[in-house]
Amino acid sequence: MSNPYAEWFEQLRAEYGEQLRQMPLPEGLPEHLHALVLAQDEDAITLMLKLAWQFGAQAGFAAGQSQDRTPTPPRRSTVQA
Repeated sequence: MSNPYAEWFEQLRAEYGEQLRQMPLPEGLPEHLHALVLAQDEDAITLMLKLAWQFGAQAGFAAGQSQDRTPTPPRRSTVQA
């Protein structure tokens, strides 16, 4: 049986893998994730994935919402006489 998420993930890895490998993660996160993998702490890893998914969905939604609005020019902070 095929897993559409696994296929999608592999497609993303093929397309963006090199760019993502070059993207730094916050200090200490790779080591923490490695420790979770070694400890087989699936609950913590799943929580991390859910948070990343949720934050990504929120960012995507916000980006979509901002595209629907007309941009407003920045307000001047000085008064011209």
